[in-house]
Amino acid sequence: MIYPATDQLSSAERAFMINATEIDILPGVWGDLDEPLVSGPASALVPILLPLVDRGWIEVCRVVPWTAPDGALGEQPGPPIPRKDLPAVLADAENWQYPQSGTWLGCLTLTLTEAGQGIPR
Repeated sequence: MIYPATDQLSSAERAFMINATEIDILPGVWGDLDEPLVSGPASALVPILLPLVDRGWIEVCRVVPWTAPDGALGEQPGPPIPRKDLPAVLADAENWQYPQSGTWLGCLTLTLTEAGQGIPR
């Protein structure tokens, strides 16, 4: 399969790829978006994100607890959310906002798949 370089993606697609590279929680994508998307509703972003998932470049996961080998507690991406569940999950506006609690557990995060990691940057 031939993958495009990120300069062949739209600026919004690149924003999601950056977010997935950083394994940032979903609200972090707002900082990489351009107008008018940054001022628009989250619902306008779903049709940009889902094709990246469908291409097999990005997975959407929830942040779950993790224990390091030395016993330190932390967080990591959990298993990918099934594709069939993503439209409903992404329709929840709370998933696009930073949590009030300050903890990322349960928040959506994006990760690059192996194929996504192979896209030249």
